[in-house]
Amino acid sequence: MATLADIGLAAAINILSAFIFFVAFAILRLQPFNDRVYFPKWYLKGLRTEPTSSGAFVRKFVNLDYRSYLRFLNWMPDALRMPEPELVEHAGLDSAVYLRIYLTGLKIFVPIAFLAWTILVPVNWTNSTLELERLSNVTSSDIDKLSISNVPLGSERFWGHVVMAYAFTFWTCYVLLKEYEKVASMRLQFLASERRRPDQYTVLVRNVPPDPDESVSELVEHFFLVNHPDRYLTHQLVYNANKLAKLVKEKENLQNWLVYYKNKFSRNSSQRPSMKTGFLGLWGKRVDAIDYHESEIEKLSKEIAAERERVSNDSKSIMPAAFVSFKTRWAAAVCAQTQQSRNPTVWLTEWAPEPRDVYWQNLAIPYVSLTVRKLIIGVAFFFLTFFFMIPIAFVQSLASIEGIGKAAPFLKPLVEKEFIKSFVQGFLPGIVLKIFLIFLPTILMIMSKFEGFGSVSSLERRSASRYYLFNFVNVFLGSIITGSAFEQLDSFIHQSQLSSLLILWLMDGLA
Repeated sequence: MATLADIGLAAAINILSAFIFFVAFAILRLQPFNDRVYFPKWYLKGLRTEPTSSGAFVRKFVNLDYRSYLRFLNWMPDALRMPEPELVEHAGLDSAVYLRIYLTGLKIFVPIAFLAWTILVPVNWTNSTLELERLSNVTSSDIDKLSISNVPLGSERFWGHVVMAYAFTFWTCYVLLKEYEKVASMRLQFLASERRRPDQYTVLVRNVPPDPDESVSELVEHFFLVNHPDRYLTHQLVYNANKLAKLVKEKENLQNWLVYYKNKFSRNSSQRPSMKTGFLGLWGKRVDAIDYHESEIEKLSKEIAAERERVSNDSKSIMPAAFVSFKTRWAAAVCAQTQQSRNPTVWLTEWAPEPRDVYWQNLAIPYVSLTVRKLIIGVAFFFLTFFFMIPIAFVQSLASIEGIGKAAPFLKPLVEKEFIKSFVQGFLPGIVLKIFLIFLPTILMIMSKFEGFGSVSSLERRSASRYYLFNFVNVFLGSIITGSAFEQLDSFIHQSQLSSLLILWLMDGLA
């Protein structure tokens, strides 16, 4: 069981690691070769120029101005002091809200931490309940003296916990309510000041029923002219152009490399950049990089034009979905939030995502298939969540030196050393747990795509909510169940007094 020393060592390692990464970030941020990475908007607005255009060769890669290293943290107070309207204009609404999340955390946890350490810690620490229970073979450590388990049953000190529980809950809800009101107001102001966008007037219609007498385009137009005669404006069919999308993505990738090689040539015009045409540029024929990418882009442009023509003329490429635009936002809102047909499985409407946010592959999935997919993913997520308890239990077993000694006796002399013991019990379980969780977001994103959401933001929201639920069940509840509860159960099962009593009882029965 982890002690205060183990937790202190883990905290020291985490703080030291965070400090090292923070200093590394601050230094790398000042280097010229990372300038475009950390200041892209300044370059787009023309407020910053290329720092590597002139000077010594070393200055093109290393910042030799020592004064910049003395004030490398100045950006933090500047960002916090920046007025919110200016911050929204410079970095966007998401960045402003992201900073407010940190400030909200400080508003909530600083008062709570102060009250906990000044009231609850003395209330718990000044008892001797766990010391008495150790005589009954109840496993505990010094850290447990800070918890409510050190307060005896029926003690008046429980009132302190009750009062603090209400105080913490009230303060947390109050701060969250005020913050929610502020962020909601910021969002409304941002939307009101933004230019009108087509997606604000558009609704995504899915699962358009087939009609033998009309095409999909005629059917959509006729349906909305009948049901929304004064508000319907136009519509755009959705095509199955997955191959076209792959070609466009490949062309964008080549264009990015072309820009890279042109920038490289502009810095050193005496030598044209070259590359190998083999896998990852490791082998193959060496060619002029700029000419090669220009020719490849020209070839792809012809293929894209041919594929676009094929998709537009092929009736089988038309999906049973369309983007329907209205004359007013109110009309779009009414259509997006109401049922359009007596049959609830057809003419499904929702707010249209932004063009860059559409996940085209899922737009043609039928309603019945969507329901089946949601059921399958729900069952799969249930098993993924609860079967993950097995590696969680294994990770938590690392927190027990006794468990390691039993599983690997040859390691017992090593893990009994004070530093190794503190490292294993306080730090190693968290690292191993992070390794197990590193692939989880990718798995959850694949599950969300299979479920059939029509926008990238919807995929991300569903994956994030499942990631939170997964962590709550496995990391929080799982750690408690597989850690403390199992350890206490093991101590009750294997206590020596119980074994002695059972032996005496059996001997009396045999006699």
